Order: sequence, then structure tokens, then C-alpha cells
Amino acid sequence: MKMEPISDPVRAERLARALVSDLMIYDPEKVRVGIRQDDLFERLADEIARARKHFQERVDPELAGKQNVFDRALVDVLVYRSRDVSSRIW
Repeated sequence: MKMEPISDPVRAERLARALVSDLMIYDPEKVRVGIRQDDLFERLADEIARARKHFQERVDPELAGKQNVFDRALVDVLVYRSRDVSSRIW
């Protein structure tokens, strides 16, 4: 049975944050090294692509593309929560 696409922005944001949080949980060292080396998004490119694909499959396409929900979650969750990691970019 196929699930209805998420059309509520709050639910879409919650899903995006959960997916990105999983990246931190499953490989926190990879996230820390990516912040330190300033190559976080390249280092996690495969993981981010899989999470983004899952997000896009679950969320109404108009909502998923229009509001940058997933990209905001990447910054809010991966970058902001890693602000204690020493980096040359901050």
C-alpha cells in the first residue's frame, strides 16, 4: 500500500530533521571530520543523497522543492549541532 505524500510543511520539516539526524547518529566521526576538513557535504554525499531521495519520495513534490526543507535541515542539524567542532570556517 502506497502512503499519501506529506503535504504539511511541519511534518515535512520533522521528516527532514529525522533523516539528517540519522546521519549524525550513524557516523558522528564522519560528520566531525567533515566539519574539521571543510568537506562535510562532499564526505557525506552518498548518505545525503539517500536521505534526500527518501525525503523526496515521501513529501509532496511541490512542497519538497519549493521550501528547501531538506537543505535547511542539513544546515540546522549537521552544521549547527556540530558548532563545537573546531573548523577553519568558524
